[in-house]
Amino acid sequence: MDRADFRPTPPADVSLETAGGRRTVVFVRDLRHPPEVVWSALTEPGRLAEWAPFLADRDLGSPGDTTLTMIDGETTERHRATVRRAERPHLLEYTWGDDLLRWELIPTAAGTRLTLRHTLADGGMAPMVAAGWHLCLDVADHLIAGDPVGPIRGAEAMNFGWPELRDAYAERLTGD
Repeated sequence: MDRADFRPTPPADVSLETAGGRRTVVFVRDLRHPPEVVWSALTEPGRLAEWAPFLADRDLGSPGDTTLTMIDGETTERHRATVRRAERPHLLEYTWGDDLLRWELIPTAAGTRLTLRHTLADGGMAPMVAAGWHLCLDVADHLIAGDPVGPIRGAEAMNFGWPELRDAYAERLTGD
């Protein structure tokens, strides 16, 4: 796909859970690809580099420590991370700084139902996080389909519908 033609999909099924004083964005997305293919996009460093908001210093498909480096233009920020669970191709759970991400992949007749549970250190970031993952997963879907857009990260997301998605998710998550 020509990057200039990329437009985000409509807002996804999203909710907010609170437990133990922390907020978790629950993001559900149906993808038209089987779990094994989605798993590769979630774990392999070369695939992650094409859609995720970070680069991984190793394959995330096995437990252990790693570093996830956020990218925003020329700026990078390294975050410690630990893969806690990696049950190919159904469950991936890792820390990212003080956050926790849990990716659940369930096979469907049309592909995969992906559920991302992103537990936030700063619960006030929920609408922004939901908008960011929305764009990332749109880009991942194109990548997996063989129609890559290229990663959309950091401030560049402002040019690809992030502000509108953030506002839509703020309304859904907080009623504001």
